[in-house]
Amino acid sequence: MAKITENEILPSWNPSDVERIKTQSNFLRGSLEKSLNDLATGAIAEDDTQLIKFHGSYQQTDRDLEVERKKQKLESLYSFMIRVRIPGGLATADQWIAFDELSKTHGNNTLKLTTRQAFQLHGIIKRRLKETMQHINETLLDTIAACGDVNRNVMCTTNEAISPLVPSAYKMAKDISAHLLPKTSAYHEIWLDKKILVDGKQDEEPIYGKTYLPRKFKIAISIPPYNDTDLFSNDIGLIAIGKGDQIEGFNIAIGGGLGMTFTEAGTYPRLGDIIGYVPYDKTIEVIEEIVKLQRDYGNRENRRKARLKYTVDRIGPSVFKDMIEEKLGYKLAKSKPYQFKTNGDLFGWKKAASGKWFLGLYIEHGRIKDSDKQSLKTGLRKIAELKKCDFRLTGNQGLVLGAIKDEDKKEIEALLKEYKIWPVGQLSGARKHALACVALNTCSLAFAEAERYLPSLMDKIEVILADNKLSNDEILIRMTGCPNGCGRPFLGEIGFVGRSLGRYNMYLGAGFSGDRLNTLYKETLSEEQILDELKVLLGKYAAEREKNERFGDFVGRVGIIQHQSKIKELE
Repeated sequence: MAKITENEILPSWNPSDVERIKTQSNFLRGSLEKSLNDLATGAIAEDDTQLIKFHGSYQQTDRDLEVERKKQKLESLYSFMIRVRIPGGLATADQWIAFDELSKTHGNNTLKLTTRQAFQLHGIIKRRLKETMQHINETLLDTIAACGDVNRNVMCTTNEAISPLVPSAYKMAKDISAHLLPKTSAYHEIWLDKKILVDGKQDEEPIYGKTYLPRKFKIAISIPPYNDTDLFSNDIGLIAIGKGDQIEGFNIAIGGGLGMTFTEAGTYPRLGDIIGYVPYDKTIEVIEEIVKLQRDYGNRENRRKARLKYTVDRIGPSVFKDMIEEKLGYKLAKSKPYQFKTNGDLFGWKKAASGKWFLGLYIEHGRIKDSDKQSLKTGLRKIAELKKCDFRLTGNQGLVLGAIKDEDKKEIEALLKEYKIWPVGQLSGARKHALACVALNTCSLAFAEAERYLPSLMDKIEVILADNKLSNDEILIRMTGCPNGCGRPFLGEIGFVGRSLGRYNMYLGAGFSGDRLNTLYKETLSEEQILDELKVLLGKYAAEREKNERFGDFVGRVGIIQHQSKIKELE
């Protein structure tokens, strides 16, 4: 192992208050049951707002109504978001119907498809929270570890039409998720009324310990040439290497993460480093040791610097790799050749090697709802009721209708057309790949709009694209209401990060396949300033680009910004 002082490896932390909450929680119980039964308020106890995340939920308020409610001396309008853990993003038709129904009867009548291939239900009031959780579990899915300081939803490429390796990758995603699932029985006790602890038996967490991880942990699998899970932005990224329909192993990347804080020096987005190759049957063993190292050496004092990326950088990537190999008792093999071409989704009908059909659908920012333009929610419910396809969520807030037989294709197509879901007319290349986080009005961290605003901004950007004959060019545009990175803005060829209402930092130059971060270009821009900048930038791109040159590559080549380095491979 390379030389490094013990103090650098494991400083003497002064634990944050969240560490106290976890330690005193009795394996994630806290006072949640008492909070849920207190009907004098729509909120839960302050400590419990941290613990409920491990159970898959966040307490939220309607920020649009905050000022008026304070004037009327009313309590904030509290509600809860519930996130469903779906490894690999694959849901059955019955599960889709169940979540569609829950969103209508218990939520705000919309479903959100997230950038981690999960469902989110919004607008659940406290007195219906437990009932909603029970209905979710009846679908044979659950919400445990969808949030919190544990491994979250494991992502993987979902569209079988792009590779025969997808079923093998999906199996690995499910296996990893099951292996890293918290072992506490608190979830079943609190939400499902199953009193498991008897005869003095005590909970234990063999992987996490009673304080769990210092911060959230994310794992994703991609199958070249598609990096549709943006695996380099994850704590652990697995690049599938295989032959035929079987994955032989994975190149493994560690230390990715996009969140940062404007006011906190030393916080930054980072892409993972490739540390080597692991055979398929050794993958979970390697992942467990990385998780345990983060458990033991991660920052438990400052949560803004608690992700694995900061642990890797503090200790040093090469030293951290040595520590992994020391725990394993063997060296990782040299990484295998691979190539990514895009981190976007594949749209339209494609036939898999199995003979089944898969349809990639554009869902604007992952929001399933009916509108004047299309009856998206109603139409997808009708398709689910046919029981002739499954529903595969993508890492880009998209949806794939999967495993469709030849004889069922026309019936599904007819419903898609009737409800104006597909085809949707001409979409610009930029709009097809645009991402936005939820932001206002429910996210407590948001400084600015994202999901509610980006569609109208895209209308104006598309005029500029059309003027420059760029409507069909694929350009990655991503927007978030804050720098925490939920919509992966730092991997956009054009990224917008909210600074205040109506003002955004603008970033340029990410790689089209997710292998290079973008660079800050201009700060605190208004909409008018954004559009003025894009008129110049896109005009220059249209006039001066080289053949097949991507926008993100162009802005670095001509010196508009200085490109950041691409991902590293440690040998």
